[in-house]
Amino acid sequence: QVHIVESGGGLAQAGGSLKLSCVASGSTFSISAMGWYRQAPGKQRDLVARISTGGVTDYADSVKGRFTISRDSPENTNYSVSLQMDSLKPEDTARYYCRPDLYTGWWQHFGEKDFWGQGTQVTVSS
Repeated sequence: QVHIVESGGGLAQAGGSLKLSCVASGSTFSISAMGWYRQAPGKQRDLVARISTGGVTDYADSVKGRFTISRDSPENTNYSVSLQMDSLKPEDTARYYCRPDLYTGWWQHFGEKDFWGQGTQVTVSS
């Protein structure tokens, strides 16, 4: 199993910055990539950014050039990823979640289960 804990959310003004952290523990060897998602009230949960174990990154068009995902201390047993959010906009307001992509074999081993954290709230005021 993989346990996810997110932190770092809060209130920011438009144009400001916040940094989110995600720590995965447990069977972290099963992780092939880590993604940050967000969900605003009444909307679906969407991918914001993803980073592979090899360091390849991918961003939603809405956050390109403003958000940066990075992996912290890859030598550690725990799998830690940060999301630096700059030039924040009111439309970035949402609950942000972290979710690992697992190697296919391990995902199947864990019953094709997706591991989500509790999320962290980001609110951007205009």
